[in-house]
Parts: sequence; structure tokens; C-alpha cells
Amino acid sequence: MIEHFMDVYWLEQTDGDVPAANDWLSEREQTFLSHLRFAKRRSDWRLGRWTAKQAVARSLNMSVQREALAGIEIRSAASGAPEVFFANQPAPVTISLSHRDGAAICAVALSSAALGCDLEMIEPRSDAFVTDYFTPEEQTLVARAPAADRSRLLALLWSAKESTLKAVRAGLRLDTRCVVVNSVGILRSCGEGEVCPSGNWYPLQVSHSHNEIFHGWWRPTGNLLQTLVATPRPSQPISLRTDDRSSATENAA
Repeated sequence: MIEHFMDVYWLEQTDGDVPAANDWLSEREQTFLSHLRFAKRRSDWRLGRWTAKQAVARSLNMSVQREALAGIEIRSAASGAPEVFFANQPAPVTISLSHRDGAAICAVALSSAALGCDLEMIEPRSDAFVTDYFTPEEQTLVARAPAADRSRLLALLWSAKESTLKAVRAGLRLDTRCVVVNSVGILRSCGEGEVCPSGNWYPLQVSHSHNEIFHGWWRPTGNLLQTLVATPRPSQPISLRTDDRSSATENAA
């Protein structure tokens, strides 16, 4: 029996990609933005919306001109999950968003799906963090990992949990220990003079409450790590970044 995989697209953007003007936001979105008091919250929100609109437009072969992007509206469901609307009607796509340290990613499935993605910093974490948020099986995995792999492994486990909790549309309202990371593909330290496998996607498997399986992918990019999980099972993520720098030209306009 041939197993069919779902196509999932992804796009990463940074603060520098976002236009200074707000003409690519819908009226509803501009009103929402005007009520955000803190500069960082405004910046993160704009970056997320810009990344999502670009990802949706590119995945559907729509125009990425700012006027066209204003017709794509990203709303928050009651669960907090982002949803896409065209002309006040739900769009036939599923998206997931994450941002960290001036970067954002958006995953897109051109169908109804359970989909989650996350962007996480690779950084040292305490033993208390491991005890509080990881299952006994995961704690054993961490304890057995070489010291050089610890920070990356912890970021990967945490990010995979976040992606899965987004996919079930619950977020961190649930105990992170209800999600168990079963498999992380390859994970190895980078010795002196060795080239790290940064930028490559590796398979991932996560179970939710031990009876719902999510398959996905992860990849390290510098000091950040990306994860994506979905059901139906996703193929390796398809990049939406192109050599066309039209967006950069628009930003400078």
C-alpha cells in the first residue's frame, strides 16, 4: 500500500522584510494594531502577519503586492490559532505561525489539517526546566545525550511539544507532558573542524496523550531551530522563498 503524504509549505521572514507602512494590512487588522501599546508586541505581531500573508499568497500563486496582501486577513480563533480569511470568508488553507528573536516562520497546508510549527532558540536550559516540562522518557533521553548536544536536544524537544500543542489547537494551556517526542531523526554534535548539518530537514514523530501520532520535521538554522508537525503525515516542507526580490523592492518604496 502506497502512503500518500500531504504537501506543507513554509516561509521564514525577518523584521527587515516587513514594510514600514501598514497598507498591506486590512482595516480590521490596522484597527487591532492601533490598540497594541508596546513596541515589541506591535513589531512581533506585524512580523507574524507579514510572514503569514506572504506564505499564503505564495502557496496559492497569488500576488504579493501590498494592495493584494491587504485582502488576505489573518484572524485569531477562540483557541488563539491563526485562521485565514478572503473577503470575510474562511480560506481553504491551514496555517501555523511562530516568531522568535526577530524572525518568524509560517507553515501552510492547502487543505484542512492539524498543523503546528515553532521557532525556538538553541540555548542552555536548567535541570529544573527538564524536570518540570518533560516526561520521564524524555528526561532519560536528555540524560544520555552528550553534553555538546544538550542545548540543541532540549530546544528540539520543547519546540516539538509547542508545534504539537498548536496542531491540537490548545497551546501551552495543556500540560507539556501530555505530548511525548518519540523520535528526532538524526542528532549529533559538531566537533572541531566539522560542518554542522544546519539547514537540513530531519524527521520527527510525536504522540499526544499516547494515542494520537503526529509526524513532522525539524531543522537547525544557526542558533535557531524550527519544527513542524501535522496530520495527515506531511512530506518534507516545501520552501516558499524565491530568488525574486520584489518584496524587498516594495519595502524600499
